[in-house]
Amino acid sequence: MTAAELIGRAVARLRSLPGIDPYLEARVLLRRAAGFTDFEIFAFPGRPVAAAAARRFLRAVEDRRGRVPLAFILGEKEFWSIPFTVSPAVLIPRPETELIVERALELVQAPDPLIIDIGTGSGCLAVALAKEIPGARVVATDISRRALRVAEANAARHGAGNIRFAAGDLFGALRGLGLEGRADLIVSNPPYVTEKEWERLAPEVRAHEPRRALVPGPTGLETIRRLARGAPRFLKGGGVLLVEFGAGQAGAVRALFGPPWTRSETARDLSGRPRVLAAFL
Repeated sequence: MTAAELIGRAVARLRSLPGIDPYLEARVLLRRAAGFTDFEIFAFPGRPVAAAAARRFLRAVEDRRGRVPLAFILGEKEFWSIPFTVSPAVLIPRPETELIVERALELVQAPDPLIIDIGTGSGCLAVALAKEIPGARVVATDISRRALRVAEANAARHGAGNIRFAAGDLFGALRGLGLEGRADLIVSNPPYVTEKEWERLAPEVRAHEPRRALVPGPTGLETIRRLARGAPRFLKGGGVLLVEFGAGQAGAVRALFGPPWTRSETARDLSGRPRVLAAFL
C-alpha cells in the first residue's frame, strides 16, 4: 500500500474519535511506523510502504481507535521541548504543567538550589529543572517504583545526572536523607481530580493512565493538604512550594496555606485559568 492509501484508511478509522485531528494523528503514526518525515508524506503520497511497516501502522491505528493514548502508542511525549519516555506506569505530561517550570525559573535565584520534586512520575519536572539549572541538586520522589524506573530512564536519556531518586509516599520518601530545612524549592503535580470528575474523564485516561496519580480522594484536595502540612519541614526560610491544582480549586487550595506560610499567589495557564500556586515560607 502507498502512504496516501494508509493515511486514508487511518483517517476513516479514527474520524469517529472525539476531539482529535484524525489526519494529524495518522501522519504521526505513519512517521513512527515507517520512518517517514512529514515532507516525505506530503511530497510523495504514492510512495510504497513496506509490508512490515504497514502492518505496524495499521495495528497502531486500531490501538488508537480503541482509545489507547497516542503518547502510549508512540512511547513518548514532549514536555518543555524534551521528549520523555512514557508508559502506563506514569501520567502523560500535560502542557499546563510547564507552568511549574516557568514559575520555578522565575523564583529560583541561587545557582545551585536544592529542588525536591514530589510525585515525579515520568520525571518531567525534575529533568526539565535539572537541565535548565545545571548547578541544581534535585531529589525526585514517587510512591510507585514502576514510575521511578521510568523517571530514572528519562534522566539517563537526557544526561540529567544531578537528580537523586527516592521511593515513598510524599515526604516519607525523604526520611533519613538529611534534607530538613534545606530545600530552596519544592515542586509537585499531585493528584487533584475528584472521584466524581474521574467518572467523566475520557476513556484514554480512565482505562490507561494510573488512577492513583490523578485521584487522591473524594474532594481532590487530599494530597495538596498533605503537601501544605509537610513541605515546611523541608524548606529553608523563604523557600517556595509550587503545586499544580485543578480548574475551580484555586480558592480552596489557597485556604490550605495558612501559617507558617507567609503568603501565596496563583499563576494562570494559557487558557487563563488559575493552575499553579506558589506558597512562600
